[in-house]
Amino acid sequence: MSSIPLNPGAIGTGGRTRARENYLNIKHTVSSWLLTADHKRIAVLYMISISVMFLFGGVAAAGIRIALVRPHDTFFSSETYNKLFSAHGIIMVFFFLVPSIPATLGNFLLPIMIGARDLAFPRLNLLSWYLYMFGAVLVMGAILFGGIDTGWTFYEPYSSVYSNTNVVAVIVGVFIAGFSSIATGINFLVTVHKMRAPGLTWFRLPLFVWAMYATSIIIVLGTPVVAITLLMVVLERVFGVCVFNPACGGDPILFEHLFWFYSHPAVYIMILPSMGIISEVIACFARKRIFGYEFVAFSSMAIALLGFLVWGHHMFVTGESMYSGMVFSLITFLIAVPSAIKVFNWSATLYKGNVWLTSPLVFAIGFILLFTIGGLTGLFLASLAVDVHLNMTYFVVAHFHYVMVGGAIFGYMAGLHFWWPKITGRMYPEGWAMLSAFIMFIGFNLTFFPQFILGFDGMPRRYHFYPPEFQMWNILSSAGSSVLAVGMIIPGIYFLWSLRYGALAPSNPWGAKGLEWTIPSPPPSHNFDNVPIVTEDAYAYEAIYAAELAGDYSHVEAPIPLGAEAEYSSPAEPSKLPNSSEERQ
Repeated sequence: MSSIPLNPGAIGTGGRTRARENYLNIKHTVSSWLLTADHKRIAVLYMISISVMFLFGGVAAAGIRIALVRPHDTFFSSETYNKLFSAHGIIMVFFFLVPSIPATLGNFLLPIMIGARDLAFPRLNLLSWYLYMFGAVLVMGAILFGGIDTGWTFYEPYSSVYSNTNVVAVIVGVFIAGFSSIATGINFLVTVHKMRAPGLTWFRLPLFVWAMYATSIIIVLGTPVVAITLLMVVLERVFGVCVFNPACGGDPILFEHLFWFYSHPAVYIMILPSMGIISEVIACFARKRIFGYEFVAFSSMAIALLGFLVWGHHMFVTGESMYSGMVFSLITFLIAVPSAIKVFNWSATLYKGNVWLTSPLVFAIGFILLFTIGGLTGLFLASLAVDVHLNMTYFVVAHFHYVMVGGAIFGYMAGLHFWWPKITGRMYPEGWAMLSAFIMFIGFNLTFFPQFILGFDGMPRRYHFYPPEFQMWNILSSAGSSVLAVGMIIPGIYFLWSLRYGALAPSNPWGAKGLEWTIPSPPPSHNFDNVPIVTEDAYAYEAIYAAELAGDYSHVEAPIPLGAEAEYSSPAEPSKLPNSSEERQ
């Protein structure tokens, strides 16, 4: 997996040099984007779409925190508050967290990482984006014109009988988006099985590919279950078909079984891709092969398997059999083992590594710290006796967000910073990126750690009014959310800035291993001129590690300052390239 020599002049702008053809500049028409079959362009379309949905979900979250500043809110009515937290949950779970990494970084990187020119089914890939957009527009229209107040779980019989909001439209939108996920999962599975480059055996695959493979299995097996469940809710609401309504002989507990059979594995749809990113980032910036590669790879598969066996721990207080509860509790404790394996192995990889502290690594370390807290607090909820007290309190909200925001979003940010130069061909300001990582980490803990205390003290979630003794912790949580919002806005600003003013990215600014770093930045539309032949392991950093210990950083290609591209127009003049060692230090 040796790097192709960089030709900086081939990336020139402003007419001073001829622009190298890449997936971004090959065509500029609207139709060339909306009808593209290029997995990289589809990934960019997804990235823009989920960013817009994240913005809407964030606005709803801001409304929640504003409402909870006072024990007796005067900003919103109780009905509006219910619609705010429902909109926040539905948008963030189904239209940001679930597709965030698979549909963006997964779409962009998976074919390149395995040496393929595209996914197995390019048109199906484009169809998946249109399905996502159709579902998103339908849900946003329903939320903006009437709203929904069932929460993101659509619990029965409220969602099928008693709610007077736009339940059907939202469920249909989520249903359609589910087929978008299924199409992506099928595409990934077939691509990994059938399109790997010669020499790329299963145990040479990057761990990000392993994570996406395990995630795809969960998507393909789990999403149809929640899809048919939500369809039955629509049939019950519209046509009166009795399935879940106890008034006509239905069973609302059946809904919970079906919903959580998907929705707990869905947690791993959101978190497994982040785990794959963390493996890539830590191996690169520790300059070491991942400690226990095989264990990390198989732990992803173990999480995918065990994730389907723990749904009952969401139902300890619903009248579930004590013996069933004991089994689900045991399996829930068991699923913590493969997650712990990953954390231990990442820590062992960093130990005595030649660590290069960059913004992707800072986000990765933030992921490990926050995910560890989220995972350990999940064990409290897995214990039957403790869960009776903590169920439906803010302790659950805090645990969920430590896993989802502290895990999935910090992992997404680590991956976005790591591969942004490859995706866009531009570098971002590293100082601002480091600052945003620290602000997000501080803001996140200020927002959600007080909610552990609120939950332990007994404050129920989804309540508009609360006793005055909880006000101090709610004010601290709302203040922390403001800090977190600032930390999330900063990357949006400097990423947009970098598209025009960022230094030109070389093919491998991090000195990383992997097929994606052997092609120019941004990649050509066909990815590879010739089919690559893989002859080494995914994380063969031994030579790089030894070179850097000796003070040799020549393998790190320095960015080219904007406006200076003409000075580096010839690849035959290596003496004119910036000093990589100085750039790094």
